[in-house]
Amino acid sequence: MAVVPEAIEEFLNCPTPDAWLKEAASRVPELLLDHANCELKAASTALGFLYRYPDRSGLAQRMSRLAREELRHFEQVRKLMTEQGVEFSRLSASRYAGALREAVRDEEPYKLLDLLLIGALIEARSCERFARIAPDLPEKLSRFYVGLLASEARHFQHYLAFARQECGLPASEIDARLDELCALEADLINAPDEQFRFHSGTPA
Repeated sequence: MAVVPEAIEEFLNCPTPDAWLKEAASRVPELLLDHANCELKAASTALGFLYRYPDRSGLAQRMSRLAREELRHFEQVRKLMTEQGVEFSRLSASRYAGALREAVRDEEPYKLLDLLLIGALIEARSCERFARIAPDLPEKLSRFYVGLLASEARHFQHYLAFARQECGLPASEIDARLDELCALEADLINAPDEQFRFHSGTPA
């Protein structure tokens, strides 16, 4: 049985609601479609750091590798979709992603900090959901999601480490901002949501 990594459980303010897990298990084609879109957006996000901060060599190298890994995950999800007869289409940003993006501040180094902390939150939530939904999915898909846990946890750790290393801000200020964003993320996860997505809230 899949287990949520302890560091992820401690990082997130709340677990995924049981109502979302039940909904997701009954809507596997939609789950796969949005998962594929999420992997594509994750690769794009990593590349965005390369374009915005090319002078930060450690960050640039890590994000280059992360983008390639996210694209491999995208290819793997597309293969599963093809096997199940699920066609790919582009989806608009979810409420979750949109609200987190709106919270990003404009001025540096706060913009970089917010982008990295939000990256850590998204990777942590993805890891937590992979672990929690895996037992309720068909065997092949369950194995695939369990197989993603280590990489998602690693991505979370990289984002969080860069947030603490790259922004030149006191630890107390970083922790205070992280508390704010964690609270926002938990509100989005628990609030009723009309839309079903991989990161959507409690089904309305």
